Amino acid sequence: VAAELVHAATLLHDDVIDQGMERRGGPAARVVYGNAASVLGGDHLLIEALDRVRRVGHSGLLADLLAVIGEMVAGEALQLERRGRFEPDPDVYNRVLAGKTAALFRWSMTAGATIAGLPTPQVDALALAGESLGMAFQLVDDALDLAGDPATLGKDGLLDLKEGKLTWPLIVACERDPGLHTLLATIASDPSLLDDPDRCQRLRKRLLDTGCIQATQARAKASADTAREALSSLPKTPARDA
Repeated sequence: VAAELVHAATLLHDDVIDQGMERRGGPAARVVYGNAASVLGGDHLLIEALDRVRRVGHSGLLADLLAVIGEMVAGEALQLERRGRFEPDPDVYNRVLAGKTAALFRWSMTAGATIAGLPTPQVDALALAGESLGMAFQLVDDALDLAGDPATLGKDGLLDLKEGKLTWPLIVACERDPGLHTLLATIASDPSLLDDPDRCQRLRKRLLDTGCIQATQARAKASADTAREALSSLPKTPARDA
C-alpha cells in the first residue's frame, strides 16, 4: 500500500510538472481541482506512505523508502533539466529510468521480503527482480507511446515526445536514422509542430521504420528474463509462479 501511495503521489505531481491534461483517458486531477490541490494531494499521499512504513517498526525500510523517494526526485529533476532540448543520451535515459521507475519496484519487492524475514540472498534476488521488472515496465510504456492505440491507452500518441521526454525507442531511432536527431530536437523546442496530424503520422512512420519498437521490446524482454531468473532462486510457490 505504501508503494502504491508513493506511485499515486508521483502521478499527481507529474501531471502538474508536465502540465498534463489527461490521465488514462480522463481529466487529470490538476484539471479538475487545480495545481495547488494536486500538489498538496500528492504531498499528503507521500506522508501517509511514510507513516504506514514507520508504523511497521522497521527503521531500515523507512530509511530505504526515503532514499528511493530521493532517487525518484533526482530522476524527475534530470528529466526536467533536459526538457526542451532533445539529446539522445543512453546514459541519461538509464539514470532517469533507474530513478523514476525501477527504484520503487525494487523497494516494493524488498520490503515484503524483509518483513517476512527472508534470508539476505533471497531479499537481494527479489531486489534484482523488482528493479528488472520496473525497467521492463517502463520500456514497454515507452514503446506503447509510439506504437500503441491512443484510444486504448487513454492518452495521445507521441505524448512523451510532445512533453520533451527522452525514451528508448527515440534513442534507438536516432542511432539508426541520424537525420532524426535534428528533427526531434526541433520538435522538442516547439511541440506545437506535432499539432499537425499529417506531420505526426509521417514522423511516426519514419520512427517505426527504424525498428526501434522491436529493439525496445527486445530490451524489455531481456529485463523481464533477468527478473524471472532472479525469482528462480526462491522456493517454488504459487506466488513465485505468478
